[in-house]
Amino acid sequence: MVTGGFAYAGSSEDHHGKGGGQVDTPEEVKDYIDHHLQDAHDFIFFTDGETGKHYGFPLPVILWDDGLHVFMSSKFHHGEEIVESKGNYYTLYHGKIYKTDELGTVDYDDEGHVTNAKPLDFSVTKNVVGIIFAFVLMLLLFGSLAKSYKKGPIPTGVGRFLEPLVLYVRDEIARPNIGEKKYKRFMGFLLTVFFYIFILNLVGLTPLGFNVTGNIAVTMVLALFTFFIVQFSGNGDYWKHIFWMPGVPVPMKIILAPIEVLGMFTKPFSLMIRLFANITAGHTVMMSLIALMVLMKASFGPVGSTGMSLVLSLFIFLIELLVAFLQAFIFTMLSALFIGVAVADHDHH
Repeated sequence: MVTGGFAYAGSSEDHHGKGGGQVDTPEEVKDYIDHHLQDAHDFIFFTDGETGKHYGFPLPVILWDDGLHVFMSSKFHHGEEIVESKGNYYTLYHGKIYKTDELGTVDYDDEGHVTNAKPLDFSVTKNVVGIIFAFVLMLLLFGSLAKSYKKGPIPTGVGRFLEPLVLYVRDEIARPNIGEKKYKRFMGFLLTVFFYIFILNLVGLTPLGFNVTGNIAVTMVLALFTFFIVQFSGNGDYWKHIFWMPGVPVPMKIILAPIEVLGMFTKPFSLMIRLFANITAGHTVMMSLIALMVLMKASFGPVGSTGMSLVLSLFIFLIELLVAFLQAFIFTMLSALFIGVAVADHDHH
């Protein structure tokens, strides 16, 4: 039923011409990949290449623009229709909502950027659904684990899978980096951030089109949680080593203090960029390999190009499973390391 191109999950618009169609050229493939990595206001599981009909479901659009505007994203008809709400007109253009007139006019500057005003957008998008899904799933999983401990020391059901991961975070991440005396205070945060990133990374590998940890706003918030926990948990030794390092000549203290202050902000920045860049790169590589079945069709034929694409995609998918765990581990490990530095007691002689 789907002809040419990909089985598409999650774009809020048809990026290959009004009414759907095939993804055949390198430019269309690049546009397809770019929009797969972006957020969207609805889910599209696939598109009929002959009729251009999209199969999926819309999500709520919530705007604040001289009042509250609430409607379903289906009113945009995948970017083809103008929506009127309380006398205001809105259009969906490249996944973003802009104010317009009843004709749907979109203005551009000299560099080709849209200059139309944008309302405050509080819509429930794909990424928001992914965030809520991971939150609910964690509540169910760890609620089940907690209940299983009431029946005995050995967990049952899904707890048998979760307990080794919980012990791994405790024994291999929290204890070595924070210390035996203080690690319990931060276990809640470390377990939450580990499983949250891990689940979101796994969900991002499904055909649903989620790319939550590939959104820099999400990774920034996660990094900010680590930043504030580190700063508010830091003891006197931590701040002394930043602003007035013991045992260092005064001229060097004056030089090093600004560098140490800068380091306070580069640590969460590195957390943010590392997670965002690795997940985005992985999704881009996977989508590019799938695109080989389109780009190499002329050279190897439909069967050869499809087979080669599927083999390479499967290989990268297995690597992405490892990356999903590694990125959760690295983010949690570095967070524990930064916390451990902040709460460590130093014995100065």
